[in-house]
Formats: sequence, C-alpha cells, structure tokens
Amino acid sequence: MNPPSPPPAKRGRKRGHNPNIPAHIDQAKLPDGVYFDHRGRGNWYMLYQDGDRQRRKNIATARATLAELHRLAEDLTQVDRHKLRWLAQAFHDSAQFKALSKKSRDGYEYTRKALLEQPTRIGTFGELTTRKLTSAVIQRLIDRIADEGTPSKANAVLRYLRRLFRWGKNRGYCDDNPAQGVEPAKERQQRRLPETVVMSRLIARAQERGDDYPKRGQAGSCPTYLWIVMEIAYLCRLRGIEVVTLTDAHVTEQGLRTNRRKGSRDNIVGWTPRLRAAVTAAQQRRADIWERRARALPLLPERRPLIVSRSGDALRKSGFDSAWQRFIRLALSDETISAEERFGLHDLKRKGITDTKGTRGEKQAASGHRSEQMMDVYDLSLPVVKSSEE
Repeated sequence: MNPPSPPPAKRGRKRGHNPNIPAHIDQAKLPDGVYFDHRGRGNWYMLYQDGDRQRRKNIATARATLAELHRLAEDLTQVDRHKLRWLAQAFHDSAQFKALSKKSRDGYEYTRKALLEQPTRIGTFGELTTRKLTSAVIQRLIDRIADEGTPSKANAVLRYLRRLFRWGKNRGYCDDNPAQGVEPAKERQQRRLPETVVMSRLIARAQERGDDYPKRGQAGSCPTYLWIVMEIAYLCRLRGIEVVTLTDAHVTEQGLRTNRRKGSRDNIVGWTPRLRAAVTAAQQRRADIWERRARALPLLPERRPLIVSRSGDALRKSGFDSAWQRFIRLALSDETISAEERFGLHDLKRKGITDTKGTRGEKQAASGHRSEQMMDVYDLSLPVVKSSEE
C-alpha cells in the first residue's frame, strides 16, 4: 500500500496573469510553488520550504511542457518529504503529539531541535533522508553525543527517534524503525571534576589561540568566544546553553543575572575582576564584529547577545558544540591536556559549585538548584570535620 500523502501546502493568493510565461503553458494549471523567471532566455524555478527558510531551485528551461513541470515539482517535493526534518514536523503537527502533556511536548520540542541541528558532513541531521538512516547511523550519532560528555542528552535523542519512527511507520511515512535496537548511552555515575591547573591551562590556551579576524581558520586557532564562555560558565556556575543565551539585559550594576534552565532558580552573581573582564571582553568582541559588518546596534538590551558568532549573529548551541569539540581535539593533539584530563563544558559548572566557599546551603543557593539532592551531583568537595576525639 502506498504511504498516505501529507496535507497539501496552503496556497497563497490567486496567481495573476503573467504575460512573460510561454504561450504553450496554461497558467491556471501550474503546480504550486512553480514560477517563471523571464530574464535572459527564461527558466522555471520552484520555491519550497527547507526547515525555517524558503529556497529557490531552477528546474527547467522556458521550453518545458506543463506535464514536465508537474513531474519536476512532484519529484522535488517528494525528496523534501523524505527528509527527517519533514517527518519530525509532521509528527509535531499530528493529533497524537498535540494530545501529549505540555511537559512532554516541551521536552520533544527541545530534543527535536537538538537532533535536527546535529552537524553532519553534508549539513545537518535534519537534511538526511529517512531511508538512509540505518541503525548503524543512529548508533554513531548516539555514541558521538555521549562522547561529548552528555549521555543523558544522547538517550533523550534516542527515545525521541524511537517514538518518531514508530509514529511514522504506523502511518506509512517510513518503512521501518531504525532506532529500535540501538544501544543507549551509559549514563556514568562517574562525574568529572577538572583540576584547577588543568582548567586554567585550557582557558589560557583558548585565550591565546582565539582568532576571529583577520586570520580566521588558521591551523591551531579557535573562536575567541570559547575562553569567554568557559570563564562565565565556571564563575557563574552555568550550563553552556545558559552562557550562550546571555544578553546585555542580564548585565546589571550588582552583577551578572543568570538565566538558568530546568527549573533552577536565577540569581545575580556579584562582580569580580575576573567576571567583569570576561563580560567586557564579550561586549568588546561583539562591538568589533558588528562594526566590521556595519551592523546597527539594537536598542533593546535583550536583543544584544553577549556571545555572537564570527558573522555577528547570536551564537547557536549547535555551532558552539562543534567549536568546542574541535577545540578539545586540538588541545589533545598539542598536549595542552591529556586524555585523562579531558572534561566537558558542563563539568565547569560542577567545578564552580564545588569551589564555591561556604556551607552546603550557601552552595545550593549559589547554584540555583531547588533540590538538595542535586548537590550530591554537583558538589564534589569533601567536608572537613573534627575527629571523634574532639
């Protein structure tokens, strides 16, 4: 049985008569999304949705027949329908997805974004076709995410893929469920706590080899924002995504206001010379990039991200993750750190909480955790107690 066709794209306003279209074409029967460009010798092109962007693709010369245009448009549309991005969108638009609880929907939305933006050799994971996704491909993806130090994220992606393909298979959108049988990542109880000297060495290496302009891409270089993100993550006890999404609105007179995820409480981390230097460096770097790009300064502080990419846009988490992995591989190759000293960005939050002075309750308040049990995960300091004789 042929798989059911997805709902047709919504048609915009009715086409007006175009005198430039060849006379042998009945304009009323043109397929949706197909248009004629009369410049030069003339050619037919198609507008189609690729994720969040609309793209153009030339598909035929002016001599093409109406039947050929329909066939070409259908072929291009079918290719798009076979992509993982399309399947995920169809699932999220379905009645089954909308019937889930808000918490489940929010979790799936977050995981979908993390999955589709995973980098591949040809772009992102969302651009892959579902027929080419085998269990081996998905296993490599799960292993790679786990190797980045986020095994829980890897397992969340795996659970999402299993649910997504089961939904698609039951409705004829895909032939099988390649995520079934894939081994989940082992969520290790071992929690890495980088030594202060190792952390300082890695931050210094990123600061020394930071290179945005004008020699981008030189061997051994890395984006300048890496050392800034590492400093803020440690000093403010933040996750990587929480640092990347900071804006000028979080910079206050008292200190840097956090934007914690997963239900943690926000707080204001008071200014220290080291924290002030990192934030100032981020703002100066952004100003230099925007000046070179002739970009206007947004008036609203929440529209001014602290951490921007080399192009001046707000840095995406997927872009940062890729840069971090490249940087760690370089640090290993030039022996800045050893394989045993390797740690993930999230471990800097654990390091920051462990190094915080004060009682366990004061550390909990500084970290923003609502649950005292979470301190067993993040506070790895050893309490100093009196002997039994005292």
